[in-house]
Amino acid sequence: MADAASAPAGADERMVRRSLLRRGISRPEFGSVIGAVIVFVFFAVVADGFIGPSALANTLYASSTIGIMALAVALLMIGGEFDLSAGVAVITAALTATLLSYQLTLNIWVGVVVSLAVSLAIGFVNGVLVIRTGLPSFIITLAMFLMLTGLNLGMTKLLTGNVASNSVADMDGFASAQAVFASDVLPVKVTVLWWVVFVAFATWLLLRTKVGNWIYAVGGAKESARAASVPVAWTKIGLFMGVQFAAWFSGMHLVFAFNTIQSGEGVGNELLYIIAAVIGGCLLTGGYGSAIGAAVGALIFGMASQGIVYAEWNSDWFKLFLGVMLLGAAVVNAWVRKRAEASR
Repeated sequence: MADAASAPAGADERMVRRSLLRRGISRPEFGSVIGAVIVFVFFAVVADGFIGPSALANTLYASSTIGIMALAVALLMIGGEFDLSAGVAVITAALTATLLSYQLTLNIWVGVVVSLAVSLAIGFVNGVLVIRTGLPSFIITLAMFLMLTGLNLGMTKLLTGNVASNSVADMDGFASAQAVFASDVLPVKVTVLWWVVFVAFATWLLLRTKVGNWIYAVGGAKESARAASVPVAWTKIGLFMGVQFAAWFSGMHLVFAFNTIQSGEGVGNELLYIIAAVIGGCLLTGGYGSAIGAAVGALIFGMASQGIVYAEWNSDWFKLFLGVMLLGAAVVNAWVRKRAEASR
């Protein structure tokens, strides 16, 4: 098999065939896969029961709840933007469904559908404001984060008199909605299956469609993409709406897993999603990353959170462990990218 380094001078780069190893190293998720293996082996050695069926099911569940959001956040980061409202938006979606359905005594599915519309509208507003104002998405979504945080608390206290929504467990449609968003599909939670579906769809979108090319283009070279007639504005707006769709789905899982929602939850989770995406190989500068990498990043996150529990360590060490993983991932990703660029 021919190698890029040994290709004749002046040969068309697209016709150069690279070795399987070199192609693997050039993938964004290469470093995170190695990291996942190291973390798994580490906790398999130090934590009794970590590799038992029940523990693995718990690890996959923890990974899926982070991974669904991390996947959408990763796509947005590949497109060159951030969404700091992602964590709080999960609670906004959950509260919209529960408060609306309970206060108006509606079938819970009505609340679910209205919540989806509200979530997509939030993503649309985020995207339009970023495009129209030219301000960094960091500023726009930080403002949205603050507004949603206040809205969640204020509306919940106004309608219920406390900081939590009323239980919706006995409302019409609850059982069927719970089957979709929060049921058990032996031996794992249904969120794990949805996570796999979403990762497969995102991978197909990025690697096999014109939209995937647009996402990489607007994140890596926006002006060049615009010159090539790529719909930059609608691509970015669509990515912001994708994050809010994931927030809606995650919020519905919380509603039907716990029946009631605390209005103050979600703050800080947006950083966890970004960390999982970065661990999975996404660059903060945009234009680089993969859906599988984001999934592996979330899996590392899930293994670390569950591994510390099974190892019976003080959970206070989790943030230290997380910081070490983030720093290590950033360094490895930078090294891998330089190696990949040097091999072209």
